[in-house]
Amino acid sequence: MLKPDASFLPLPFLARDVDLQERDGGVVLMRSRIPLGPVAPHLPGVLRSHAQQRGQRPWLVQRRAGEWVDLTYGQAQRQIDAITQWLLAQNLSGRAVMVLSGNSLEHAVFEMAAMQARMPYVPVTPAYALLSHDHVKLRAMVDQIDPAVLFVQSGRAFERALGALALDRRVVLQVEDPVSLPQGAVWSEVLQTPAASSVEASIAAIQRDTIAKILFTSGSTGVPKAVPITQNMLCATMAMHAANVGRSDDTPDSVLLEWLPWSHVAGGTAIFNSVIEDGGTMYLDDGRPMPAEFDKTLRNLKEVSPTRFSSVPVGFTMLADALEADEELGRNFFRQLRRLTSSGAKLPESVYQRLQQQAVRHLGYRIPFVSSYGSTETCAAATTVHWPSERSGLVGLPQVGVELKLVPLQDARFEVLVRGPSVMAGYLNRPDLYQEAFDDEGYYRMGDAVTFVDRQNPLEGLAFAGRVAEEFKLQSGIFVRVGTLRVEVINAAAPLVADAVITGADRPWVGALVWLNVKVCQGKFGELSPAELAQDPRVRAALAQSLRAHNAQHHASSMQIRRVLILTEPASMDAGEVTDKGYVNQRAALARRAQWVDALYADALDAAVIQVDIQVDSERLSTEQER
Repeated sequence: MLKPDASFLPLPFLARDVDLQERDGGVVLMRSRIPLGPVAPHLPGVLRSHAQQRGQRPWLVQRRAGEWVDLTYGQAQRQIDAITQWLLAQNLSGRAVMVLSGNSLEHAVFEMAAMQARMPYVPVTPAYALLSHDHVKLRAMVDQIDPAVLFVQSGRAFERALGALALDRRVVLQVEDPVSLPQGAVWSEVLQTPAASSVEASIAAIQRDTIAKILFTSGSTGVPKAVPITQNMLCATMAMHAANVGRSDDTPDSVLLEWLPWSHVAGGTAIFNSVIEDGGTMYLDDGRPMPAEFDKTLRNLKEVSPTRFSSVPVGFTMLADALEADEELGRNFFRQLRRLTSSGAKLPESVYQRLQQQAVRHLGYRIPFVSSYGSTETCAAATTVHWPSERSGLVGLPQVGVELKLVPLQDARFEVLVRGPSVMAGYLNRPDLYQEAFDDEGYYRMGDAVTFVDRQNPLEGLAFAGRVAEEFKLQSGIFVRVGTLRVEVINAAAPLVADAVITGADRPWVGALVWLNVKVCQGKFGELSPAELAQDPRVRAALAQSLRAHNAQHHASSMQIRRVLILTEPASMDAGEVTDKGYVNQRAALARRAQWVDALYADALDAAVIQVDIQVDSERLSTEQER
């Protein structure tokens, strides 16, 4: 249990000062009264400033052959200028460059060089190249962008994907293991290009509306859409994030250990740019929040003491398991930690409490969770929790410079729309999607629902209340809030369950497909394989009991789980079941696991299905049906 007097680690958070206006029809407008601070002209200029002022400080650090290798701000700037000169010499002005591989020192240098050369930088999730069998989505993205240069870390690793692409009019820049290509270039040779005055001239020509990068949406429902992001959008977002927590002379230099992919807005914009803004250091984590990969993260956390740390809920679940079992890990992890950030889905309350117990144990304080909420289209966070909160799952309050429009739904919920300097103007080459994406006042539709934590006190912020597109109705017409129920199920079954998918669209009742927290289950029930754990009577009984307890506390049929089935095959990124941020895509998982969904609802109970008792409240059921 937490100490009753344990306070939060004191940090100079931005004050909560919000203007709220209510319109006819229940629409609510929200914005921060605090003005947005200075916005830098462009991102390359911020990095160049650090290279001049603190050239010896490491910017990025990555393991190479088991050892940490750093790239200082000064070294990086010299390399960036060389690559910029090479790009300018190709006479490809205005055309984009595309990166197919993941986070690396060279990738970061190439990104900044492309921006200096005013060639839009387009990072693509590596799974589209490495895990796909048909490369349909990759080819579609290349066709949309028509990049002049393709960058890969390893020519050999990406040879099959490159073979699936039309490489005429494209130069392929390879860092290591180069393969023979019609127009190939090798990193080590290109890096020898002497920078000329044209580099400074190109940088001077960067405008606020210059397209800096293009990010793709997840593409879970078709070909990914391309989002152009300008230098002003990047720098406005950077100024917003900088305002949330103040700095002083005794503030430690930022140190991060990060795995989030740069092809995603959280890792590649919010986190990557915040390190540049701080002049801090980012260690590139070779681990991932997956059972087979998280040990690498834990090894790194024994060597790197971050000042802030971010992950998705399943990653924090595994971190809580490890911290409870390893005293040395806890001491190093919390040594200079100032805040945590959870992204993706809502962090289960049970995991939040376990992490706070470890923070109090090692720090004597609870640690603030500075969660944020945004999308690719809003260029990272539109809202943030910039205060110590007692609960998880908050959306927070509008970032400085951002306006929220809350349109009432049902049951005190609101659909979220956003407007501000960090919001895109529209999708690349898709004017037909504008009216679908924006309302008649230019607010972008996020597609999510929120509620006020306290309607009488708006400064308590907003809480996430589900993804509108994921919600469904039962055959009875009763509405199921998938996002809320999914977190409740994970909470109820903690720590046995790592993740869940909710079923029941057009069905008579609600069910769930779950993935076990294998390490926890093995510690409790023995060193069994995932398949053996799924069949073990003790595991099944414990899971059923936890969900019975959940049902006893939730009498509404929209919140009760009648049957559950344990999945043993991990969610597939190639099939779109898991995003590059590491959280499960509900719709894609349900489509791919349709046979198991059918098994949940079969008249003859499949041996894999676990029956869960339910509590029926006829009066409440009648009320639900009337709605």
